[in-house]
Amino acid sequence: MQTVRVALGPRSYPIHIGSGLLRRADLVVPALPRRRAAIVTNTTVARLHLEPLAAALAAAGVACVRIVVPDGEDHKDWATLDTVFDALLEHRCDRQTAIVALGGGVVGDLAGFAAATYQRGVPFVQVPTTLLAQVDSSVGGKTAINHARGKNMVGAFHQPLVVLADTDTLATLPDRELRAGLAEVIKHGAIRDAGLFAWLEANLEPLLGRDPEALAHVVKRSVEIKAEVVAADEREAGERALLNFGHTFGHAIEAGLGYGSWLHGEAVGAGMAMAADLSARLGLLDGASVDRLRRVLARAGLPVAGPRLDADRYVELMAIDKKARGGRTPFILLERLGAAVIRSDVAPEAVRATLDACTES
Repeated sequence: MQTVRVALGPRSYPIHIGSGLLRRADLVVPALPRRRAAIVTNTTVARLHLEPLAAALAAAGVACVRIVVPDGEDHKDWATLDTVFDALLEHRCDRQTAIVALGGGVVGDLAGFAAATYQRGVPFVQVPTTLLAQVDSSVGGKTAINHARGKNMVGAFHQPLVVLADTDTLATLPDRELRAGLAEVIKHGAIRDAGLFAWLEANLEPLLGRDPEALAHVVKRSVEIKAEVVAADEREAGERALLNFGHTFGHAIEAGLGYGSWLHGEAVGAGMAMAADLSARLGLLDGASVDRLRRVLARAGLPVAGPRLDADRYVELMAIDKKARGGRTPFILLERLGAAVIRSDVAPEAVRATLDACTES
């Protein structure tokens, strides 16, 4: 097991990464204010991983409520959130009952938002079971549900007590989910670590083949990168926005197609290719680097072009951006592989040129 710590003063917490952690209740119980928990998961993950986790907690004396919600991004909404609240109230969960999110990014975001808002906030534990959740969404305290007009538009910052990233769960992932998770790993290399990006270029095949050491390496390095950024800018006042590379275009794709049509990582993959193209059009990034990024995305099995939505629709959806200030849509762009910048002065003509060049015909 390896541990990375998110340094947030009195709200600091560990992220444990390794094999067999679903059965390591000793890593969770000391953080709980009371030996009672509500495990929130979905129908798919419940069949695979709910009982080992619940049994381990029960053996450690933790009474567990099980809350199983439908699977899919289209269920990351008010209706599903309300079913979680109904269950919490039915079982008389109080402010010392910890909510444990067992699943991927949708479950983590949904359960985290429930924890942030139920009785004005209850303790929260993340147990991510997808690559995307382990390398990105389980770290940093962002929680949310989707709105018809925009991704993750209703949410709160609510840090977990502890994160358990059991790499054994990655063996049960469908190939499509694994590839979607690699998008966030590629993102971390592109914005922050040229060495990681080069390592990915040389080691994509072992990752796609689910080599345990390769997977553990990218989970740990991605978590280290995100933990550093979150510790410096917890509430996205500045530097943390760099983690949204590819997401301005990507969120527009998800909302424009309807949530669940493309996986989040697929939309981010196309969004990164589009953002790299825009970076080159603005004279920030050289063409060779754009090609390297596109090649890695394609080798990972990710889209390198957005779907053919109307350009005006893209612009409309991108205007609804949580980073927007004063009516301007900011873009996260690359100066080089391993270094990103935030630009809020991008000419509309450049954006439309990228949309024309980087969407499916």
